Amino acid sequence: MEQLKRILKNSFCLPPLPTILIALPSFALVIYVLVSGAEDSLLSYAAYVLSAYSMIIVVTGMKGIVQSVRRCVEKLPLIEKVTSHPLGERYFGDVAFRTKVSLYRGILINLAYVAIKLGSGIYYRSSWFLSLAAYYALLVVMRFLLLRHFNENEVGRDMEKEFRRYRGCGIILLFMNQALAVIVILMVHQNRGYEYPGLLIYAMAAYAFYAVIFAVINMVKYRRHGSPVLSAAKVISLTAALVSILSLETAMLAQFGGDDSTLRQTMTAATGGGVCTVVFAMAIYMIIRSSKQLKKIKNNKIST
Repeated sequence: MEQLKRILKNSFCLPPLPTILIALPSFALVIYVLVSGAEDSLLSYAAYVLSAYSMIIVVTGMKGIVQSVRRCVEKLPLIEKVTSHPLGERYFGDVAFRTKVSLYRGILINLAYVAIKLGSGIYYRSSWFLSLAAYYALLVVMRFLLLRHFNENEVGRDMEKEFRRYRGCGIILLFMNQALAVIVILMVHQNRGYEYPGLLIYAMAAYAFYAVIFAVINMVKYRRHGSPVLSAAKVISLTAALVSILSLETAMLAQFGGDDSTLRQTMTAATGGGVCTVVFAMAIYMIIRSSKQLKKIKNNKIST
């Protein structure tokens, strides 16, 4: 058994450099197969096997890759110059400040999406665009609530307020899940989804996987800080990343799935249902956990 574990570890848990040297050519080969139209060739089967293996070793080795990349980036002259400035040093060294900056950035981007989708929905009288506008609007509301807390309170000082914000985000997440369910239903019923022209789809694929992997890593890492508002911010990031995976799947099916509408509808329904289930579970967990903690804080105040 120990020998089997060692073999599996040596095969699927590689150091960062070998992982990158294997993964990048494998993914490039898949792109070449798809672009050249050689999906039914012998080369395509080899490409798919290699890409599957590459995906496994990238996932198992992501922590080491991130740490190695971070060490290399920190040694760059530009980064050293940025970190020598008080503002840059604060951004890279202060978790709360970095989260605050990301919330500002997310609000601005999501507001732009709300305006575009809402305008398109009204102009075209499209329930599809209106549902997307509702989804992004709820993202804005959650990020605004957390940002308001960051502006008014120091992280980790008032746990009662933090858990109230945490529970509020969980409740909003339930409403967001309803908007997501409508989006998925429209995707399946109308057999529609996102479309990315040309090679942009590969850039979106890279971004989607990057967003999901780092959202999961940050959820685990930021939970160690013991701050509910920091955890809530990362839950929002994970929710947005999961939706980006769903949108990527619909785009991939539209571009490479051929004319099989049944396959597209089945895959979209399965992935969409999975995303909605995960978001619903996170929302319920946030509400239950925060309610228990708030009750405990209240009892402690009464007893003292």
